[in-house]
Amino acid sequence: MAEIQVSRLKKSFGEFVAVQDSSFTIQNGEFFVMLGPSGCGKTTTLRMIAGLELPTSGEIRLDQEEVTFLPASQRDIAFVFQLFALYPHMNVRKNLAFPLKCIGTPSSEIKQRVEEAARLLRIDHLLNRSVSGLSGGDRQRVALGRAIIRRPKAFLMDEPLGALDAEFRNLMCQELKGLHDRIEATTVYVTHDQLEAMAMADRIAVMNHGVIEQLGTPSEIYNKPATMYVADFIGSPPMNLLTLPNALEPGQTEITLPGDGCGTLRCPVSTQGVQADNLVLGVRPEHLLPEQNGPLPGEISAVEYMGTTQILTIQTPYGQALSRVRSTHAFGEGQSVRLNFAAQRASLFDKSDGKALSMEVTHG
Repeated sequence: MAEIQVSRLKKSFGEFVAVQDSSFTIQNGEFFVMLGPSGCGKTTTLRMIAGLELPTSGEIRLDQEEVTFLPASQRDIAFVFQLFALYPHMNVRKNLAFPLKCIGTPSSEIKQRVEEAARLLRIDHLLNRSVSGLSGGDRQRVALGRAIIRRPKAFLMDEPLGALDAEFRNLMCQELKGLHDRIEATTVYVTHDQLEAMAMADRIAVMNHGVIEQLGTPSEIYNKPATMYVADFIGSPPMNLLTLPNALEPGQTEITLPGDGCGTLRCPVSTQGVQADNLVLGVRPEHLLPEQNGPLPGEISAVEYMGTTQILTIQTPYGQALSRVRSTHAFGEGQSVRLNFAAQRASLFDKSDGKALSMEVTHG
């Protein structure tokens, strides 16, 4: 397995720029996820790493070797597509063996590696079955087996679970992560599904309009989003973004939110000379909670029962907010509540550019 280095990568199709100046390093053995909506540039980036698409500019290194303009056949990588790309006239054994036969691997080694890959993927009992009669989950395992049997330097996966139903997708998330941990493979995984990304990734690159908005661990991206886009894209429901009437002056260390009946909310910040006139407060629904003496008033406009929890839609002086609370608490539409949150759980954004301000919380 190997490290992948991407430096100032750009891809244009005429006047349309699909990927803009992307730079990142994927560590040896890392499960790296590229996450974003359709058209954000994640698949184009993956295809450039694979050699299926040549960049307009930039550099790609695989295991310290520059491969920027090498064709896919000269890069030691394996690609798993959303569509399984299996040979329907072959059984499972022959599908698994095919990549090794193409490179002239001896028959005895092919047999050993096919059985080894089948055991690893728990499909050894299916080796003599036709692939056309397999379930979606089993066919995906065969497709993965075709990739891992070559023992490449890196695995590239383009939404490999997209064709599966929800139950199989959840199961295969666990299977993929377990497989990655067992073979310690460098893996680059593309998806638009944040739940897949959060469940499997060591690190996530959140993309938007060809730009990496944030690169970090799932915890970093969820708890401290770098932009309003990430705050809104990650989380179900997403982070509350409440527009504030305050301006932030250079050197200011505290923001007080006055209002009719609002009491006082304080979000200590360290601005280091930053000035912002359009502030947005970000708080996750599970951290914005009804409390008897909470300083922010609101009125519940909807209650959504989710089993162990319920989602309250609340109208506040600063915009609509969602609160996730336990379903054992009784709330109803039209009910007045007061909300509170811990400052260390909040984010503060400058609405003019959508970027998070550096926050330094004072406890006590």
